[in-house]
Amino acid sequence: MMYEINTSALGGVSEDQFYYFCQDNDSLNLERNPNGNFVVNEPSGVETEGYNMDIVFELKLWNRQTQAGQVLGNNAGFTLPNKAVRSPDAAFIQLDRWNSIPPNDRKKFAHICPDFVIELLSESDSAKQLQSKMKEWMSNGCKLAWLINPKKREVKIYRSNGTIVTQSFTKILSGEDILPGFTVNLAAIFSEALI
Repeated sequence: MMYEINTSALGGVSEDQFYYFCQDNDSLNLERNPNGNFVVNEPSGVETEGYNMDIVFELKLWNRQTQAGQVLGNNAGFTLPNKAVRSPDAAFIQLDRWNSIPPNDRKKFAHICPDFVIELLSESDSAKQLQSKMKEWMSNGCKLAWLINPKKREVKIYRSNGTIVTQSFTKILSGEDILPGFTVNLAAIFSEALI
């Protein structure tokens, strides 16, 4: 579940103020919507985080072999073109785009939308809110995104051309032309997923 905190009474919060607030309250999972309001996300359960780590590991292993870019986990925040600050469960930025981020910007919530993101629907998440977040990723420049639903054993694949395809865990996921050669067998990762 996500909770929104209206910050208008504070007279607005600058990017730096939000960044340092997050650092001072690192036990909170905070994002910021395009209106500047804080979004507080409940932490996921340990089982969900275990699955997430398996998926990030697969992505990191592929990237170690290809040296195609930068892989980031669920603690990385990105300042999107619409001014929202969002944090996916996993992200990938192609090497040329990663290298274009100024070093000082990398130390905070970099002003870039990842090329690829993964969101994992946990027990504490709202499917409707996460679907909205996926659309936000795509409208801000993401090229490929996966919304993984362990309970339904399916993944929604979002593409930059606007298509959304639902695929069962029985099929191998592909990174397509955004992550050439990257594949994930979700059925193997979620072999003991909650049903």
